[in-house]
Amino acid sequence: MREDSKEIDAFLVSLLRTVGESLRGDSIKKKSVGTKKNRNDLVTNFDKKTEKFINSEIKKNYPQATIVSEEGYGDKVQDMSGLVFFVDPIDGTMNFVKRRDDFASMIGAYIDGKPLIGAIINVMDNEIYHGGKEIGLFINDKKIDNPKDLSLVEGLVDVSAPMALANKFNVQSVIKKSSGFRVYGSAGIIFGHLLTGKEVMYMSYLAPWDLAAGRVMCEAAGMSIVSIDDSPINMLESQVVIVGTQKVVSEALKTLKTR
Repeated sequence: MREDSKEIDAFLVSLLRTVGESLRGDSIKKKSVGTKKNRNDLVTNFDKKTEKFINSEIKKNYPQATIVSEEGYGDKVQDMSGLVFFVDPIDGTMNFVKRRDDFASMIGAYIDGKPLIGAIINVMDNEIYHGGKEIGLFINDKKIDNPKDLSLVEGLVDVSAPMALANKFNVQSVIKKSSGFRVYGSAGIIFGHLLTGKEVMYMSYLAPWDLAAGRVMCEAAGMSIVSIDDSPINMLESQVVIVGTQKVVSEALKTLKTR
């Protein structure tokens, strides 16, 4: 049975609204901070608490679904059959810890491997980007139009800082062809910029939960999402991803070098 897109969209918006209220609350001042892979890969008690809450609400409302999530409280998902949710409880944890701004919470829903609904809350601005191909795209209750299909010279690009500094894949040549270069440290925040035409490209090494919600909405908005070698996206693996307008992604692939 085809899952109802509007129902899932409303559920995710309500869920992220609750998450946003919690993450903006006074109790957030009592956060504890640890590290994962290295000193710049942070995790807090709120990442874990938020993921547990989101996952429990998903299981309560969609018990047949499986969950892929960042902090390890999801399922061991081997394939994309059925309804699969991707959860990133706090995207941009470094920003959350150091700045208390420019961080997001993201949930993407897929059915049998196909993008269905994405939802991202810019927590401190209290803006929820949500929707999909079947129902359109929204910021809170306001429907938004697809961004213009601008070329590289016409827009700003966002590339992960380590990738840009090391000139991985010859990405500095792409940056030089654009109107300018930005770094925000949160995929969720950048996806919001792409959907509203503030930037024309994003390139980074993304885990499934980093990409899932944004991919749903950017594809619904007519944008391109490809891997660095232009191969199909694998939603169960981390990979270098390029997201942007059709024109920009085509231009970038001609300039980037995979070897």
